[in-house]
Order: sequence, then C-alpha cells, then structure tokens
Amino acid sequence: MDSLIKVEDGNEENPNLSEFNPPPASFKGRLNLAHYSFSPKIKPEPPRQSPRLHPTTNSTSKRKSTHHLTPSPSPTKKSKSKSRSPSGYAPPSTYAHLPELRDVLQNNLICVFIGLNPGIETARSGHAYAHPSNLFWKLLHSSGCTPRRCSPEEDGDLPRLFGLGNTNIVARPTRNGSELSKGEMDDSVAVLEEKIRVCRPEAVCLVGKSIWESVWRVKHGRKMKKEEFRYGWQDEGENMGVVKEGEEKWEGAKVFVACSTSGLAASLKPAEKEEIWRELGVWVEQRRNERASALVEQVIEHAEEQDF
Repeated sequence: MDSLIKVEDGNEENPNLSEFNPPPASFKGRLNLAHYSFSPKIKPEPPRQSPRLHPTTNSTSKRKSTHHLTPSPSPTKKSKSKSRSPSGYAPPSTYAHLPELRDVLQNNLICVFIGLNPGIETARSGHAYAHPSNLFWKLLHSSGCTPRRCSPEEDGDLPRLFGLGNTNIVARPTRNGSELSKGEMDDSVAVLEEKIRVCRPEAVCLVGKSIWESVWRVKHGRKMKKEEFRYGWQDEGENMGVVKEGEEKWEGAKVFVACSTSGLAASLKPAEKEEIWRELGVWVEQRRNERASALVEQVIEHAEEQDF
C-alpha cells in the first residue's frame, strides 16, 4: 500500500520494513485498524415479498384511486350496452301469419277500452289481453269496472254483461309496442274516431299513455308537452267521435286516459296503477247502476200500461 498505516503509538513506519518486522498483534491495534477501514452506509432494503403473496392489494387500490380521479368508460360495458339495444320497428310482413283481433263493439256502451295493438299471445288465442303478465282483467275488476274478475275468453261477453267494449288503435299484432311506428299509430287515429262515431259509447278509456299522445298529435298537429299530459278524465274539448254537422250531431265520447296494463310497463307502482283505474271504475259502476235503475223503471211503466 502507498499510504502509511497508523499504529497504536502514533509513529510512522516504513511499510517495506513492516513486512519483515510486523508489530505484535493486539486487541487495541485491531480497534485502530477498524477505525480506518471502509464501511459504506447502506440503507437496509425491505424484505422482498413474492408477488404471489399479495396479487391484488396494491393494484386494486391504485385502480380505484385512478378511476376516482379520472373516470373513463369501460370497453366491456360498451359492448354490453350495444347488445341490450331495444328492438326496433317491425314491418307488417313480420307477423303477417298471425290474425288480427276482432273488435268487441256495440251501440250505446258505457265505456270502450282502446288498447295499443294485439300482442303475440293475444293474436294466437283470439282474445284480448291474453298474456298472463297483462294486468288488464285484474285492474278491470279491482277498479270496479266489472263486479268480478273475468278471463280473456269472456271478452266477447263484455257488452252484454257489463256494457263495456274493446278495440285497438292499431289492428296488426306485434311482439311489443316498440315494433310500431308513430306514423303508423297516427294514421290509425281516423279509423279509431270513426269506430267511436258509429257505436257512440258514453266514454272511451285509452289504455296507455302513447295512445293518447298519438291522438293528441293528430288533433292538435303537434307533440304534446310534458306538462300537458295527465292521467284520468280529459277536458270536454278532447271528446272523441264528435259529430258537428247534420241532423245527428253528437258531442262525442268522454276521454279517460289510463296507464298501460302490459307486464313490460314498470314506470308506475301497482298502487299507483290501482289509483288511476279506480277513478274510472267508480264512474263506470255508477253509470251501470243508473242504467239498471232506469231499466227497472221502464219495466214497471210498461207493466202498468199493460194493466190498463
């Protein structure tokens, strides 16, 4: 070594001579030498852990914080939303093999129910609101429109038993309402008005918001505003089937707008649907009783005339 080595007494010695006369080993000498030895300060490294021990702890927290700061759409979610796209318009040829549903109409009924169009199950069975999930027959009874719950097979007996009728704004069947176009519905309003004009019921019940929106567009020539819509009885100026000219002028049928009874319609709670339909049921019940009382009076008067 080129440098001098300091021994315990502090004197300098020639390094070449020290090879032949090494100083006696001592404990203090070792301590002094250790004082001049190189010992770099190395920070102890934390014990390394296998990634298998904690595979998701750090990565999960990082992903969460990053997503919280700068959210970005997930490609997986995009692909799912595309697969859930609703079904669109279906031309008449799609269900041309299915028959149309017959109208259940008669002159001077208390109320005629106007549905959107027949569903697949309804068209196959030939009876109105035949799908098991449809609430029409249940609400018809619970509201008071009928004194008992009827089955779809009894739709043809509604005029005779309860003074009620049934038709649709669009005659052709589809799987759901989204397969109809607004233009197709609007074009059917004139036919619907003529049916009402001919049979002249006291009132009509539109079973679904979209039906009333279509009738409104045709009558007013514009789209209905959100604040203009309401369930229940409409203003007298909205009566349907009005006859303004000729000897047989008619003020038209009162319009009641009810919620849809389709099992797919979930925007309203069951209690809310019951409340809407109950308003109509109270009126139908009252008119049926009044008609029955009037009929009894006619029978009594006729019997009295026979006695004379």
